[in-house]
Amino acid sequence: MSLSQLVAPHLPYLRRLSRALTGSQASGDAHAVAALEALVADPGLLRRDIAPRVALFRVLLDIWQRVPTNGRESPPEAAVAGAIEQHAGRALAALGLQPRAAFLLDVLEGLSREEIAQALDVSMDEVEDLVQQASREISAQIASDVLIIEDEPIIAMDIEALVEGLGHRVTGIARTHAEAVAAVAAHPPGLVLADIQLADGSSGLDAVNEILTRIEVPVVFITAYPERLLTGERPEPAFLITKPFSVDVVRAVISQALFFGQQARGPASLAAAG
Repeated sequence: MSLSQLVAPHLPYLRRLSRALTGSQASGDAHAVAALEALVADPGLLRRDIAPRVALFRVLLDIWQRVPTNGRESPPEAAVAGAIEQHAGRALAALGLQPRAAFLLDVLEGLSREEIAQALDVSMDEVEDLVQQASREISAQIASDVLIIEDEPIIAMDIEALVEGLGHRVTGIARTHAEAVAAVAAHPPGLVLADIQLADGSSGLDAVNEILTRIEVPVVFITAYPERLLTGERPEPAFLITKPFSVDVVRAVISQALFFGQQARGPASLAAAG
C-alpha cells in the first residue's frame, strides 16, 4: 500500500489532534502540514509495524515536541463556546508537552495505553503517569460547583470528599429526583454526578433529563448498573463510572467531562434507559 493510501483516511484525525495540541486552527494546520511534508521527504518516518493512525500521530508529535514555542501555545479561541470550555482550554495549555499529548491521545483520540506509548515513544508506565498527571492538573485548574445525586449517604460522603479533594465545590447532595431539580434551581452547578437509582424509587436518569431542559451542564453517571445505560440500542452517556469506583477513575472522568464541556443530550437521549 502506498504512503498516500495509508495516510489519507487519517488526515482528519491528524488535523484534529494537531489543533488540540497547539490551541489554534492556524498553528494546528501548520503542524499537520509539516508532518506531511516530513513524510513526503522521508516515507520511512511512517512506521509500518504499528497502526497507520498511531504512526501518523507519532510523526506529528515528534515535530510538535521539537518546537520550543509549543510549550507556550495559547488555548483555543474560535472553537471555544462557553466558560467551561474556556477554562478547559487554559488548563490544557498550562500542561507540559507530554502530559498534554498523552491526555489528548487518551480522551480525544481514544487510543489504548499501548498505542499512546507507541505514539509518544515512551513506556506503558510512563503513559499511565502522564495521563494521571494531566487529569490531576486539569481537575485542579477547572474548579467547578458540583451537584451530587446519590441516595446512599456513605457513598455520597465518599464522592463529596473525593470531589472536594480535587478542588471542586459541592453545592448540594440530592437523594431524589425532586431534590435534584430543586438543588439546580437554587444553585445551578457546573457539573452533575448522578446515580441512576435513587431513594423513593425515583430515577436519576429522569432527574438529569429534567435538569438538562433547564441548563446545559456536563453529566457524569456513577452507577452499579452500567448495563442499564450501555445497551448499544439507544443513545448512551459520554461519561460513565461503575461502582465500586477508584479515585483515579473518578478524577480522570471528571477532568474529561469538564474539558469537553459535554452533557447528556436532552430528554430523548436517556429517558428510555430509565
